[in-house]
Amino acid sequence: MSIKQVSQGSEVDERLAALLTNVNAVRAIASAVEGTIGPKGLNTMLVDRFGDVTITNDGITILERMEANHPAARLVINTAKAQEEEVGDGTTTATIMAGALVAEGFNQVVKGVPVTRVIEGISLGIRRAIEAVERRSLAVTGLDDPRLFQVALIAGREHSDIAGLVVEAARLIGRDKLLEPGFKLAETVTSEEGAANEVFTGVIVDKEPLNDQMPKDLRDVRLLVVDDALEPDEVEDEALATESGFKKLLENQDAFRVNLSKLVELGIKLVIIDRGTDDAAEDALTDAGVMVLHRVASRDWRKVAEHCGARPIKRAALRKPAAEIARYLGHAERVWQDEKLEHVRVVGGRAKPMATILVGAATREVVSERERIAQDAASAVQSAVRGGVVAGGGAAEMAVLADLRRARGELRGMAAYGLDCVAEAMRRPLAQIVHNAGFNSLEKVGEVEAAQEDGAHPTLAVDCETGQVRDMLELGVVDPTLVKTHALRAAGEIAEAILRIDTIIKKRDEGHAGGGQGGMGGSEPPAGRPF
Repeated sequence: MSIKQVSQGSEVDERLAALLTNVNAVRAIASAVEGTIGPKGLNTMLVDRFGDVTITNDGITILERMEANHPAARLVINTAKAQEEEVGDGTTTATIMAGALVAEGFNQVVKGVPVTRVIEGISLGIRRAIEAVERRSLAVTGLDDPRLFQVALIAGREHSDIAGLVVEAARLIGRDKLLEPGFKLAETVTSEEGAANEVFTGVIVDKEPLNDQMPKDLRDVRLLVVDDALEPDEVEDEALATESGFKKLLENQDAFRVNLSKLVELGIKLVIIDRGTDDAAEDALTDAGVMVLHRVASRDWRKVAEHCGARPIKRAALRKPAAEIARYLGHAERVWQDEKLEHVRVVGGRAKPMATILVGAATREVVSERERIAQDAASAVQSAVRGGVVAGGGAAEMAVLADLRRARGELRGMAAYGLDCVAEAMRRPLAQIVHNAGFNSLEKVGEVEAAQEDGAHPTLAVDCETGQVRDMLELGVVDPTLVKTHALRAAGEIAEAILRIDTIIKKRDEGHAGGGQGGMGGSEPPAGRPF
């Protein structure tokens, strides 16, 4: 059997070279974020080629913005993005556990355990771990449950001001809205340099009125949302060269002026437009005392429409009678321009409740990080409302060990070694948290494992202030159950995908399909050979 020499005197079967390459890539990704986890986690500085700096300890921000070209690394990052999209938090935990699973799985394979048996054990272990976490989940009794603030505080990196804003926003929106599948509380977060922290019922539109002559403060507002340009119907350039084409242009302009007069007759005071605005429309609406916001981001105008009960309309529909157009209108108690922060606020809509969380700071770098913190806290609060909470600080993962020990007794054959990989991955979050806090991770993990006594005390972990084993629920350290279960599932999916890769083959360039040697150019490596 041929042996390939690797780092520092260790040896590995050459057939495992592809797996070793992938394992090293995954471990490198995990090491990039592991220093940020826990209350004592540190920040990471990201610098682009232009010298712009981002300082953060948000796992998904680090993963998305770091330079990573290895396909296995990209797999981890894409899975973390999916975790972020689904529950909005837990990407660091998922990445750390994935790194541990892959590394331990590789160690077992090197010892002679077949890859398929390792994967079998990991799959079973992850299922048992998810079941164990869900079994220990505690329901959130309502939006006044004090554990919601603790969830926001932990996810918000102990920024109590932000945690308070997020919980207040959740209460303004209501439980039913938080449970809607398509709604994300994190999307209500916005940030501005120089702004004061606040929560209000309404929407911020990051635009200013089209000109200074338009009103800046309106009350009892009827509003129209135009999902289109507010312009006359176009006539093709070729047609304009003909008499009929020019006539059609004049007819379109006349019809457009009639449509504008209908908007004024309906008493509309705010028009929000997705695209551009014709000069004639700007003049007519300014004279009528109408505020116009154009080229508004779809995310903003959709929020306004939902909050105020407006139905977005296309410009072709403006030809309808005024009575029909009236059915498209929304209503707000107040619309006003914040000239300092250069945006417009729409508050007191008559339809669905909508809150905005506004966070501020003195500089662009700091305000961006505070926005990310608030978004994490908002995602965690919404996940807690949907799925309950478990003890945080690594306690929930350590409690899984008792279930894994029982599962190992039920297994026969080498799949048990895959289960051991999951057990090691469950220790990893706590080990990294206490390491970041300045304690001996091996010692503290051992203390917690002994203190939990085969699952009898599943909420125990380490107080990072004192180093003592404490009850996390008593300390108020709680995490959303959904964040934990999604992180476990994501870590398992990454590990299984990486461990299943037996060979890496460089794809031929599709642009050289006619090349010799079966379409593989002379510079390509032989098919099936790891590199």
